Amino acid sequence: RARAHWADALKAGEKNGATVYEDGERSAKSVAERLAVPPYFSLAEATLLVLRAAIGMEELRLLPRRAQDFSSAAYWEHFFRERGERAFEWYGEWEELREALERYLRPRDSILVVGCGNSKLSEQLYDDGYQNIVNVDISELVIKQMGERSAHLRPKMTYLVMDVLQMDFPDGCFQVVLDKGTLDALLTDGEEATLARGERMFAEIGRVLQFGGRYLCVSLAQVHILKAAVEYFSKEGWMVRIHQASWKEATASKDEFALPVFVYVMTKMKPGSASQILELCAEKHDKPIRFSSLEHLTEAVKERQQYALLHSQLNKNPNMGDVSLDLCSKESGQARYTLHVVNCPNMEVSRDNLFAIFIIPQGRETEWLFGTEEGRKQLAASAGFRRLVTVALHRDQRYESMEAIQAELSGKVMELAPRGLQAQQKVPFLSVGGDIGIRTIQHRDTSSLSGEYVIEDVKGDDARYFRRLIFLSNRNVVQSEARLSSTALCKGEICGVRDRSSVREFPFPKQVQAAVL
Repeated sequence: RARAHWADALKAGEKNGATVYEDGERSAKSVAERLAVPPYFSLAEATLLVLRAAIGMEELRLLPRRAQDFSSAAYWEHFFRERGERAFEWYGEWEELREALERYLRPRDSILVVGCGNSKLSEQLYDDGYQNIVNVDISELVIKQMGERSAHLRPKMTYLVMDVLQMDFPDGCFQVVLDKGTLDALLTDGEEATLARGERMFAEIGRVLQFGGRYLCVSLAQVHILKAAVEYFSKEGWMVRIHQASWKEATASKDEFALPVFVYVMTKMKPGSASQILELCAEKHDKPIRFSSLEHLTEAVKERQQYALLHSQLNKNPNMGDVSLDLCSKESGQARYTLHVVNCPNMEVSRDNLFAIFIIPQGRETEWLFGTEEGRKQLAASAGFRRLVTVALHRDQRYESMEAIQAELSGKVMELAPRGLQAQQKVPFLSVGGDIGIRTIQHRDTSSLSGEYVIEDVKGDDARYFRRLIFLSNRNVVQSEARLSSTALCKGEICGVRDRSSVREFPFPKQVQAAVL
C-alpha cells in the first residue's frame, strides 16, 4: 500500500513513472534495475533516493548504461571528469554516520578507505582526529584531485590509485577498512561473475586486516549484497554485526525519499576463537539482537527497510488509507502491539490536535469501532485529531499499566507523527475509561476441526464483563460471546490496573480519558 504512492514524489513533467533523460531512451525503472534495487523497494523510489539525492536530476546522464560499468575505471574517470570536483556522497557524510562508526574507530588506528572517490568522509575523519588514513580508488583523476586538495591541509593522509580487487599492501597492515558505497557499486546484481568479484574484494580486505581488525561497510543492504557479505565473513569465522544508521528526519523536503543506511561491522577473529555471531543493532541505545541464521538476520533488516519506506510515505502522503504494523517483543520476537495509522487530512484542527495515540483496552480490539477500518475512521473523526494511531494490546503479553505502555511506546509512535508537529509539542494518549482493560484467559486448547482456541473473560463497555470463544486462526473475530452476571465473576480471576493520577477528561462519545506524553 505504501509502495503504491511513489508517483507522488515525481517532479512535474515526469509522466506515468517514466523519467525521460537527455538521450530520450532511459527511464527511472531501467536505471533502478541497473542499480539492482531489491523487489520490495519501489523502483522509482529507490531511483529518486540514490540518484536525485546523490548527483541531482540534471546529472542523471552521467549514469552508466550497464550496471557492470560501476566497476570500470574508465567509467569513473568519465564520471569525475564530467562532474568536476564537487563531492559525490553516497549514503551521507561523517556526522550522519558518526554514531554507527565511531565506536569501531580509534584515533591511533591505521585506516584504509577503499573506493574513496571524492567523498569528504576521509577529510572529515582526519579533521576529527583520525589521521592515519590511506585512500585508494581506481580513478587516477579523482586520486589526483583529492591528493592536491589535501596536500597542505592534511599532510599525513595518503591517496593511491589501486584496485580493491588486487591491492599492493602487505598482509595484516591495517586495523580498519572503511567502505562507503564501494561494495554496493561492485555487487550490482546476483550473477555468478558479479558475486565472484565480491569474493575477491572480501578476500583482499581480509588479507590486509590484522586479527581484531574491522571491515566497516556502509550500504543500503540490498538482499543479494547483504547475503554475499554475511555468508563470506561468517564462514571465515568473523564476527558479524549490522548497525542501522539514522535515516533522515521527517523535516526533509517533501519530494525526498529516505531509505535506511546500514553499516556492516565485520570483525576478523583468529581461527576457532568464536562460534558464529550474527547481530543487528536497530536502535540507538539498544543491545544487539543476536540471530541464529543468515535468513533471520536478513528478514530483520528487510523489516527495517520496509518500515522506513512506510515512514517516508506517511510523511509525503497524508491521504494514505488505513496503515497497520506490528511491534514485536525484543525478548520473544512475538507481536506485542498492533498499530493502525488513521489519517483525516481534510479535518480542520488546531495545532494542538494534529496527532494522538489511542490505547485500545485489552479484549476490545474486536469491537467494530476499533477492529474495522471504517470504525477507526469514525474514532479518529470523533476524537478530532488529524492523525490518530490506535494501539491494540496482544493476547499472551503482560502489560503493567497505562504509564508503562506510554513509556514503552513513546519513542516508536512519535516516528509516526505527521509533518509539522512541533518538536516539544505534547501528544495525548487516549483510552476508554483511562485504564488498559482486563483480559483473563480461562481455557486454552486445540480443536481437530478449528485449530487452537481460547476462552477468555474481558471487560467491555460500561464495565460489563463477557466470556468469549475465539479461534486463534481468526483472532479478531469473536466466535461466541456471553455476558457474565455479577455472581459469576470469580473473585481474584478478573483484575486490572487503574491509575487515574495522570489522566484528564477529553471530549469524546462515551467516557474517554487522556494521558499526555
